Amino acid sequence: MAVPAALRPLRHKRYALIWTAGLVSNIGTWLQTVAVGSLVTGLTSNPIWTAVAYVAGFLPMSVLSPIGGALADRFDRRRCTVAGVLIEAMLAGALAVLVATGRTSPVVINLLVFVAGCVSALRMPFQQAMLPDLVPPEDLVGAVSLGSAQWNLGRVVGPAFAGIVIVAGSFSLAFTLNAISFLAVVLAFVFVRVPSPTTDEEWPGVIAQMKAGARAVRAEPGCRSAMVLVAVAAGIGAPFMALIAAMADEFVDGGPKRIAAATGALTTAQGFGSVVGALMLPSLVNRFGRQRVIFGSILAMGASLVPYALAPTVAAAVPGLAVTGGIYICVLSGLSAIVQLRAPTEFRGRAISLFWSVMSIVFPIGAFVQGVIARNAGMRATTLLSAGMLVVVTLVLRALRPRTFEALDDRLELEEVEEPERLVAEVESLVAEGDSPVTPHLGVGLLHAMVGDEEEGGVVEDAGPLDRR
Repeated sequence: MAVPAALRPLRHKRYALIWTAGLVSNIGTWLQTVAVGSLVTGLTSNPIWTAVAYVAGFLPMSVLSPIGGALADRFDRRRCTVAGVLIEAMLAGALAVLVATGRTSPVVINLLVFVAGCVSALRMPFQQAMLPDLVPPEDLVGAVSLGSAQWNLGRVVGPAFAGIVIVAGSFSLAFTLNAISFLAVVLAFVFVRVPSPTTDEEWPGVIAQMKAGARAVRAEPGCRSAMVLVAVAAGIGAPFMALIAAMADEFVDGGPKRIAAATGALTTAQGFGSVVGALMLPSLVNRFGRQRVIFGSILAMGASLVPYALAPTVAAAVPGLAVTGGIYICVLSGLSAIVQLRAPTEFRGRAISLFWSVMSIVFPIGAFVQGVIARNAGMRATTLLSAGMLVVVTLVLRALRPRTFEALDDRLELEEVEEPERLVAEVESLVAEGDSPVTPHLGVGLLHAMVGDEEEGGVVEDAGPLDRR
């Protein structure tokens, strides 16, 4: 009996072990995420604070992820991953103690979440850069999809578990369980070994490495398109995730625990849909191609937000949010897989970190802006506005810059690749030349630098993938 494409990576023992340990940890992470959002919402009854609580964990990635990516291409990925996980466990434990002793406030909660987000932003490029070492190239798309399924399976179990733990126990217990869950990842890496990055050459420094990584991403059409499209999807459509607790507050009357129960139900629905979407993605891509799947998914995501916004109750909102979750994960996993496949081996950590950096720049901005709008216009009107904007921006982008979507198709690889070795050499020479100022403070300027400007020759029309090993 043939193994489905989405499940083939689990045949590889090292990947299966890391995947299982990550699932345990992600359940704990989502347990804490629901607890933080519900606690802050219950304390303040303010959607802006709800958005800030969510943003605090993601904002550090916009600045620190590229630094982590540069370091991941230099230092031992396994050891640095374990060190980061242990620090995150200690921070979760500190949050549990502070809440249990009553020495907390929205500011203190967000500060601890922010610090944990900084550690995670530095750690994740190390862990993600190991993925191609755990599975062969033909299983990489499935591995990326399974990683998304794992994260969202945690989103299914964690929030549901959060409702039980918080209602029957306490917020402090939720944070304690999250701290314990990190130890599963540490234990898994005891039994897993992966190659370390080559360190024979002279280390040019983090800034020089980031410059070279940004140029490599910009030179590869598929990677460049992935950066643009993740910015559109994450900045306009995805902020609904940060505001689920605020939407739950409109559905129920009561304190933090009732909001937590509603938030858990909604987040679980989104996670369930995301698991289904992640498992369907490899088959959809094989049948329809990446361009059609990603373009259609972004449009469908906007449409799916409408019934969620108009739902009168939590029960009515659950199906719509499940559909939205499944569609969004097709967009995110599909674009992430393109970066994993197209990025050259020597720039892999930096390319992955830049992808998540772009997502983490625009997502917090979008979430905060929508939180401010929701404060005045309400969550339903804000969600409808974001749905409409997502569809319009996507259609305009397709009409004005069709190559943004065309570059996602595999057939462009054969048409555009002519001299990959020459392009690799040119990008590597930038480390010594120090060309093109790219700083750690990556914002809209970095996104523009990677996307380029067609009128000034920023888009490299004939540059294909550098290396897909």
